[in-house]
Amino acid sequence: MSQTERIFTIHRLLGARRAPTLETLMDSLEVSKATVKRDIEYMRDRLHAPVAYDQQSGGYRYRAIPDHPPYELPGLWFSAEEMHALLVMQDLLSQMQSGLLGEPLRPLRRKIEALLEKGTLRKRELTRRFRILGARQRPVEARHFQAASTATLQRRRLEITYFSRSRNETLQREVSPQRLIWYNSNWYLDAFCHLREEPRSFSLDSIREAKVLPTPARDLDLGELEERLGSGYGIFAGKPAHTAVLRFRPPSALWVARESWHPRQKLTPQPGGEVLLEVPYADSREMVMDILRYGADVVVEAPESLREAVTSALRAAAERYAPPRRSPARAQESSA
Repeated sequence: MSQTERIFTIHRLLGARRAPTLETLMDSLEVSKATVKRDIEYMRDRLHAPVAYDQQSGGYRYRAIPDHPPYELPGLWFSAEEMHALLVMQDLLSQMQSGLLGEPLRPLRRKIEALLEKGTLRKRELTRRFRILGARQRPVEARHFQAASTATLQRRRLEITYFSRSRNETLQREVSPQRLIWYNSNWYLDAFCHLREEPRSFSLDSIREAKVLPTPARDLDLGELEERLGSGYGIFAGKPAHTAVLRFRPPSALWVARESWHPRQKLTPQPGGEVLLEVPYADSREMVMDILRYGADVVVEAPESLREAVTSALRAAAERYAPPRRSPARAQESSA
């Protein structure tokens, strides 16, 4: 039971005018004495609830305030996690208005907006004070999203013309869609690729043409799919074959110490404010990009292949920034 649910339960029990005891509240909420007391203090301090302890009955009640109606919770209020979830849903729905689900989901979007407005902020103030920014978002054509979602839900194969950025080539593929993934502000399709005969992740913005086929899709066990595509690091996740060992120094170590790169990561504090991060991965492409973000504040300690990939990328970047070399003849002319 979340804190929101617990406080609504406490409010209901107090409103029944029974002066529930501490033990009654503990039993009803299935939590410890300390948790009940923290929730009551939260109600007093943050929600201005007139909760009082009644010595005579040995329980809690709402203290009556002259010329005031019975206390009610101040509309809906949200934790940081709940507010973030609602705002993400609202933002995601607004981005899907031109897609397959746009019209059916428009009433849901209005309900979410109404739900948010029941809090302490109204819609205009909410949009001014809260923002969800989709960094590096790549637009997807509505017809391609519609084809991918239709094939996924109806369990039919999908014929796609797909541009591979890593190979700089365009191929026609027949795939069996398994699920759609919203990752780092972009849409991906997890599917069984009948060309490669294995599960693959496809970026929807790289689809150039898409056609839903009448052929039934090949279904994969979701546990197997998660193991093959969802257990490594990043969107290129496959079954982990390596573990990256990264040493971060301040100030970046202060940020990394609070970040979750992977569910099975291992973070170990080191002397001098450094942290050692161990992350399982299968494909190094996204790992290398994220390591480069930290510049000189990170060192790859293992494996050697990942260290060489990062070193090569840094060397290539340094060469691009190096001043152009002058030929000996040009150098003599400039010194003459």
